[in-house]
Amino acid sequence: MTEVGFTHIGGPTVLIEVGGRRLLTDPTFDPPGRTYRFGWGTSSRKLAGPAVDAADLPPVDAVLLTHDHHGDNLDDAGRALLAGAGTVITTAPGARRLRRNAARSHDAGGPRDVRGLRAGETYRLEGDGGPPITVTATPCRHGPPLSRPITGAVVGFALTWPDQANGPLWITGDTVLYPGVRRAAADLRPGTVLLHLGGVRFSLTGPVRYTMTGADALELLDGVGATTVLPVHYEGWRHFAENRDGIAASLDAGPAAITERFTWLPIGETRTITV
Repeated sequence: MTEVGFTHIGGPTVLIEVGGRRLLTDPTFDPPGRTYRFGWGTSSRKLAGPAVDAADLPPVDAVLLTHDHHGDNLDDAGRALLAGAGTVITTAPGARRLRRNAARSHDAGGPRDVRGLRAGETYRLEGDGGPPITVTATPCRHGPPLSRPITGAVVGFALTWPDQANGPLWITGDTVLYPGVRRAAADLRPGTVLLHLGGVRFSLTGPVRYTMTGADALELLDGVGATTVLPVHYEGWRHFAENRDGIAASLDAGPAAITERFTWLPIGETRTITV
């Protein structure tokens, strides 16, 4: 049994403390007000800043970066933070971009250890300061069918370590509900889920969604048996079509056996959960 600290900093950014090991997901630390381009004519404005400044973070052992090419998952201040992290784990193309950009700029302060994973591949975090953690990349599709060449590669992460009480900790990453992510949920049987939601939409592409909604979450988790579900990636940006109230409305209409397992992390405060 492990007590894990979760601090929701904003958007998809969460500090996870496992024993003496600190992991940070999708670092976003820019102030609000800027509009970010996501490619193919889409963009979004950041509406809220981080609840914790990057300068106030404790040392980070690893960054779990679901993808590097969208500003709501890695912004300028988050990118600067990568240099101080022990290891950065991301997609295979993202790892190549991070290494290439550091080499082009002759940036000695770039990420020291970058690991690129495809879905199903693993990396083991070990050494002093905490339990050994096996990180397995899980599949994502960040948009409708056939959108990967446009939206780019994205992964989630399943984390396992000795003495987990309820099963893996699963970070879904930015994904829509599709067969690949359903299979991942069924195969993993996660105990705790850090669930990326928000129902992302852009006016340019109309009703097309790029992340899950609350209704999608209920369908994904039906029969999975997760003990704790922690929604993130639903606030602070204009392109989130479904905020906390919208997600809560879907949960109110869902089966209690699933919805009672949802816990809202207070932004900027640490919540300790048995994983």
